[in-house]
Amino acid sequence: MERVRGRETELALLTRILRRPQGRFAVVCGAGGLGKTTLVAQLAVHAEERGWTVFWLRWRNSVDLTQQLTQVALACGLSEQTLEAARVGHESLPDVIWQQLESSRRWLIVLDNVDEPQAVDPGGEPVAHYRGWIRPNGGGLLLVTSRDTSDQTWGSRAEILRLEPLAVSDAGQVLMDLAPRAGTEGQARELAARLGGLPLALHAAGSYLATATSRYRSFDQYRQALDAELPTLLGAQHHNASDPNVARTVVRHTWELSLDQLASEGNSLARPLLRMLALLSQAPIPVTLLTPDLLAAATDETVTVVGLEAALAGLYRYGLLGLPDPGRGLVTAQEDSAQVVLHPLIREISALAAMTEFGESMRWHRALISRLSEAIRDVVEAGRSGWPAALLLAPHVRILLDHDTSETLSGARDTINALARVLHNAGAYTAEHSLHQHLCSAQIHRLGPDHSELLSTRNRLAIALVGMGEYAQAVDLHRQTLVGRLRVLGPDHPETLSSRNNLAWALQKMGDHAEAADLHRRTLEDRLRILGPDHPNTLVSRADLAWVLTEMGEYVEAADLHRRTLEDRLRILGPDHPSTLRSRSGLANALFGMGEYAEAADLHRRTLQDRLRISGPDHPETVGSYNSLATALYGMGEYAEAADLLRRTLEDRLRISGPDHPNTLRTHSGLANALFKMGEYAEAADLHRRTLEARTRVLGASHPDTLRSRSELDEVLAASRLPHRRRDG
Repeated sequence: MERVRGRETELALLTRILRRPQGRFAVVCGAGGLGKTTLVAQLAVHAEERGWTVFWLRWRNSVDLTQQLTQVALACGLSEQTLEAARVGHESLPDVIWQQLESSRRWLIVLDNVDEPQAVDPGGEPVAHYRGWIRPNGGGLLLVTSRDTSDQTWGSRAEILRLEPLAVSDAGQVLMDLAPRAGTEGQARELAARLGGLPLALHAAGSYLATATSRYRSFDQYRQALDAELPTLLGAQHHNASDPNVARTVVRHTWELSLDQLASEGNSLARPLLRMLALLSQAPIPVTLLTPDLLAAATDETVTVVGLEAALAGLYRYGLLGLPDPGRGLVTAQEDSAQVVLHPLIREISALAAMTEFGESMRWHRALISRLSEAIRDVVEAGRSGWPAALLLAPHVRILLDHDTSETLSGARDTINALARVLHNAGAYTAEHSLHQHLCSAQIHRLGPDHSELLSTRNRLAIALVGMGEYAQAVDLHRQTLVGRLRVLGPDHPETLSSRNNLAWALQKMGDHAEAADLHRRTLEDRLRILGPDHPNTLVSRADLAWVLTEMGEYVEAADLHRRTLEDRLRILGPDHPSTLRSRSGLANALFGMGEYAEAADLHRRTLQDRLRISGPDHPETVGSYNSLATALYGMGEYAEAADLLRRTLEDRLRISGPDHPNTLRTHSGLANALFKMGEYAEAADLHRRTLEARTRVLGASHPDTLRSRSELDEVLAASRLPHRRRDG
């Protein structure tokens, strides 16, 4: 690894903290381009050489961080039994992990790029409270990198190192390290001063000068070229590159020379490719999105695969394009698809540059929109095999809405909705919700609050909220949409009936079963009259009514409705349609309520096998089938087998849906019941208690599931004669 110049003081301080954390953690922070990650990587190398175990984690989201820290704790000796107890709610998972880290020694955990500290804890707990994932405890050192430099954010036990640009002497030495034949140390320092000591700019310049084909081969030549380009540089007299405006200007002009060099080598595609990539979101970009036809449409040049690959290689060679960092130590699995990334500062400045080159940027936008739309069509046609690609494309669809182009809003709507349907089928409800939010914002601005297209988007947005377990928000949005559709479309319009049906479904999830059943009955009657008995939406109403009747204990009527709907769906939709599988699952649940446990278990097994084949093991409905089968086994008295299956289901739901999703809490409750039947009273009581607390917070004190948790806890406490106490914290 190359030497980190000019950071000896910071490196020495971090080394001292590593040796004696004394109840502290470290935060290396500052603006983009200052070399935060590079400094910390140097510390990691030193720590590893001296016997510390290093874990390099890259911040993405709270769910991903949960998985990464769990793997760290296991590597530090956490037992599977203790972890399992935390996963089922016996203990707080963050508490268990940090208790293990406190008992371990000589580890360094790097949590890189935490630029949104408020999002680290899924419950919104401030970092400075030290009750979530970032804590100053343990027998090693937690080290965070971030652009957030606020003392208030990190709290009193954070050792904060705010990086500044390098001193001229050190910055000059960086250039000498990278391009030792480009001139004298004095000439390197002059160029370093011109670059404001910004590490990102220094590395761009050094990489350029070290390339044998570059036009300018000396520090002086490079500096003179900059002098011709930078007469309006903000702050040029004092080179305060910690000022974001100065940093942007310095970095841009530094890499523009690299782009000029690539162009002089015949690589004219590098500049438009960089500009286009910057117009996409700050997220990994699948390489499959980048095609010769895309570059040809953007540049009016003939582009070959070799030319495109040369542009990518050139940008990578000059440090303007990177690959997703797999990190160091224990990290989550990489995506199957090859991806490229831009440094946030490079993306920010390149996007601004594209905006100033208005004519070209419009051409680049049109080319990107066309290619993105084509990629989404491919994903839709691919079916299940397209789900991973859909997740990679989803962050980038905002470009369809951000600018007035030849692509109409109606066309953008159709493309976004098509991708959202794929995400919904994949069970990726959060990504689906984000797409509908972007579309909703654009439609409000351009169409007005009562337009039928906006109402359709709000309906889909609310459906995604149900999938995310955000039932109260979904009910509110469905009510608003229903009122709007009644006013705009009338009571008998199919979309109005869809809103009423979807409101009833959300109400059912909220536990308002009576109102939900009444709405479902009315909607079923209207759909029979307007659409006929075999219309898929009519079958949806009949199935949804059966589901809520099961919740209300009307098992015989529910089973009859589910049988009829299953027969119709088999005839109309076929045996593998997701709606057919839902009807079979619904029938099994109704039979379970009637005490027909063996038949229910058989139906759930068949449904599970089909969902594994059709949707895969990680789809929320597949995981739901595992849970339902476990419940049927419980009814048959197979408590140990049910508990094993529920533990597996809980692990999957924590990973896929998170700890507070109502479905996760339902698995908590089922596992507690199985443990109770097995005589594990203490664990069952504690799990019921934690489930009750979570359901009270998430669903409300009067929700039927919350009331059921309270009753089940009382039953366990009465049987075990444990004190009914409140859990601290």
